[in-house]
Amino acid sequence: MIIGRCMGETSLTELTFISNKMPNVGEYVSMNYDGKLILGMIEDLVRGNVALNSEIYNTEDIERIVEYGLDEFYVKGKIRVLGDINNHLKLPRTPAPPGTPIELASEAILKKVFTVDNPLKLGTLINQDDVEVSVNANSFLNRHLAILAMTGAGKSNTVCVLIDGLLDYNVPVFIFDMHGEYVNAEFVNGEVNVIRPTINPRYMSFTEIKKLANIPNNAYKQERHFRKAFKEANQAVEDGLANSNDFLEIIKNVLEIKYNDDDKPADERNNILAVLNKIEDLIEKYSNLFNVNEGNILSKIQVGKANVLDLSQTDEYAAEVLVSHILRNSLQRRKNAFHKNSTATLDFPVFYILEEAHILAPHKRDSNSKFWIQRVAREGRKFGLGLCLVSQSPKTVDQDALSQMNNMIILRLVEPDDQRHVQAASESLSSDLVKQLPSLNVGEAIILGLMTKVPTLVKIDEFKGRTHGGDIDVIAELADFRKKEEAELKQQEEDSFNLGYDY
Repeated sequence: MIIGRCMGETSLTELTFISNKMPNVGEYVSMNYDGKLILGMIEDLVRGNVALNSEIYNTEDIERIVEYGLDEFYVKGKIRVLGDINNHLKLPRTPAPPGTPIELASEAILKKVFTVDNPLKLGTLINQDDVEVSVNANSFLNRHLAILAMTGAGKSNTVCVLIDGLLDYNVPVFIFDMHGEYVNAEFVNGEVNVIRPTINPRYMSFTEIKKLANIPNNAYKQERHFRKAFKEANQAVEDGLANSNDFLEIIKNVLEIKYNDDDKPADERNNILAVLNKIEDLIEKYSNLFNVNEGNILSKIQVGKANVLDLSQTDEYAAEVLVSHILRNSLQRRKNAFHKNSTATLDFPVFYILEEAHILAPHKRDSNSKFWIQRVAREGRKFGLGLCLVSQSPKTVDQDALSQMNNMIILRLVEPDDQRHVQAASESLSSDLVKQLPSLNVGEAIILGLMTKVPTLVKIDEFKGRTHGGDIDVIAELADFRKKEEAELKQQEEDSFNLGYDY
């Protein structure tokens, strides 16, 4: 069905069209010219009337024109050229001639476009709910993914739909669960494997344990004393001279011996004392984080399950350390598995989902977790490690990490700074598509990147399982609290009456 014709000057990537019918933003169109069948997407629309132009400034004139009748509306829009349908969607070498008819893409064309390898169904087209939208799972497993949205836009539902689809492919998904949303989740295609956030300190790097000990990077003398004690403790355990159960206590004892050496200068003893105090704080604050009886935390990952690391009871320092520890070890062990130069291996690919990515990979602050997120983003695809960054505050996510995400699912974003930050990180997000972000309804998204052949406006499916994400019903919870209080008060009055007290 012809809906309009090209007008004015056209280019290889975009064109303007005029129509007497009102299509929808996000609809796909086709154009036949120069022996090619070209696919396009409507990215912008305006509606006007020649009689009511912007040069009229008198409201009475407008009212008279309205009374006379306004049947001659026109629609003008912008189309983004997506490529030649019969030539793997390669961009044409010649622009469309003015006057070229614009047709809505047929069902056969859309079926061809949305047929992908390794399909993972996310939803349906916003404007055509009979057209299913699937993405190529391999493309984002290898080239990473970002899921970005303002609070309440449907981010958690999207993550769950994605996880359930991956479980159907037996993918070991690993979720850094900052708020305990997925601990009790129920997926249709697989089970949840909850992993406690514990680390054997002997597997930690010095940088990781230094972070937990709260020793600043510029505290060089304290760092030197702590590093020596850390090495001595490791050596003592390796030589069988000490029990690994007392690893942190060994560090403390080494420092105490040095502190009690009266031959040391006072300023050096003061630095050792400062480290000792921090070690004691470390033991007191993070004792539940350490478990010397466990092997490497990666050994707990199970293939074909949603492996959930419950970080809901840990602070940001511990979360950053756990993320850097796991990603560092994953990358090294996957390299070992490929190069066969060590028995310390991770023998299968893993897809990591990092909730609250703006905390773990902050834009304006360095952290160990950000370093390893960037490192895995750059190198992980070579070794079967995939990343998914999830955030409701895109503007505070590190730009370098975000730009490494070659696929994006962007739900509603209203904040202009968020929009600019995301657009700067994505080559596929045009200015016209950015304009659509505030108008997306809950659960609607723009999909971009290698996992889809064309940019797509999609209505994400509703997750069929169960999770604990989303807002709590505050009114209902407080109503229950009042009922409990009233019941307790009534019970107290009855108990008092039975004891012979009369109020």
